[in-house]
Amino acid sequence: MPESEEQLCAESTFTKVFRAYAKTLHSYLFYQTGNDSLAQDIVQEAFSRLWKNCQKVAFSTARGYVFTVAKNLLTNNHQHQKVVLQYEQTQPSSSKVQDPQFLLEEKELAHQLQAAIADLPEKQRVVFLLSRIDKKTYKEIAELLGISRQAVEKRIYKALDSLRLVVAALK
Repeated sequence: MPESEEQLCAESTFTKVFRAYAKTLHSYLFYQTGNDSLAQDIVQEAFSRLWKNCQKVAFSTARGYVFTVAKNLLTNNHQHQKVVLQYEQTQPSSSKVQDPQFLLEEKELAHQLQAAIADLPEKQRVVFLLSRIDKKTYKEIAELLGISRQAVEKRIYKALDSLRLVVAALK
């Protein structure tokens, strides 16, 4: 294993690991948080910690290490995000009423739809966004999240069912 550890500390090998996993990790974190800059920050911090601990991490476990560090950083940030979300929901909208009625209604509908997606349980929201926004197949989502294809199908079905109820209530 010392050879693998030394290889990971080589800049070219580390760059290869970064290029192989950074985009996937960013996508995963983005769908977990809905915040691109937070996802980028966590990816950078995860790889920074990998670099700092390259002597301790085997090359073969680098992917797992980076994803575990990222998940832990995300968990640590979770309480802060809940407070921010609660604060944003209590603030009155500062939109200007200069637009026609249609644009105002469209903006309200988009806001309500975003809120409905945000209110989905985390597992449903992540799978829904990976499917509908990132255009990933059920198989790709299952592999990314480490779950079965049937679990992906069930989560998407439940997410769509919840969103249908929200849209029906808006009519």
